[in-house]
Amino acid sequence: MARDLMSPYVWREPDGRYAMMVRAVVPQGQELTDTGVIWSGWSEDGRHFQMLDRPSIVPGPGDHDAGGVEDPTVVRTDRGYVVYYSGVLSDHSHGELSYAAGPSLDALTKSGVALASSKSEGNTKEATVDRTADGGWRLFYEYAADEASRVGLAVGPDVAGPWDEQPTPFTPRTDSWDDWHLSTGPLLTDDPSTPVMFYNGATRDARWRIGWVAFDADYTRVVARGIQPLVTPPPVDDRSATDIAFAASVVVVGGAIWLYYSLEDRRLARALIRRS
Repeated sequence: MARDLMSPYVWREPDGRYAMMVRAVVPQGQELTDTGVIWSGWSEDGRHFQMLDRPSIVPGPGDHDAGGVEDPTVVRTDRGYVVYYSGVLSDHSHGELSYAAGPSLDALTKSGVALASSKSEGNTKEATVDRTADGGWRLFYEYAADEASRVGLAVGPDVAGPWDEQPTPFTPRTDSWDDWHLSTGPLLTDDPSTPVMFYNGATRDARWRIGWVAFDADYTRVVARGIQPLVTPPPVDDRSATDIAFAASVVVVGGAIWLYYSLEDRRLARALIRRS
């Protein structure tokens, strides 16, 4: 609780409980020791979580994540858990999409880089995962290009690939709230014929909001996209203050859509989304 909290990844366990992995960050204004540590916790109601006694993923000792661990995304498997996360170098210059796996959230073993950065796609992070019809892996991710964040898509046979790059799933829109930056968000797949991503978009000055985009069943084309943001941060008096709402996960409970997100890169929130 001495740290700010962001990137709340929440899911439902087979026994009905809710689980969460969350990034804990050094508060703004304090000495930066790392860019994040990942903690886990459990809940009966999806709102009040009891955290474990120690973090599940910490920086190092490998160079690829010595500077911090960020943005957890959890995939439950027959053997336990696979956790994608963003690993940051010790000098905090850039990161790469990494992963850990294990039988429980307190017994995860780091397995290295899942998707490395390249000359054209730097700073790979913010995984969103969906399994393909043949049992493979469909991986959405954020990357840096041309001084902006973009969303990429790749498919592969296993958790770490090898990856086959797919066409860009969607792009920024001119003269819109998402005209410069785009970042991955959680997928709503209760209707497999029209999966929906609650994505993150921003103007060039990085004022992030949450929107939605719908795809066909194979993610080959966009079939619908919201015009206005779905979630906007509360107004602030100081225009220089952090102005961010950032989606992290979604859970469907009895037909209700719960969207978990962070505000100002420091506090967690949950929204109830209704289909019109």
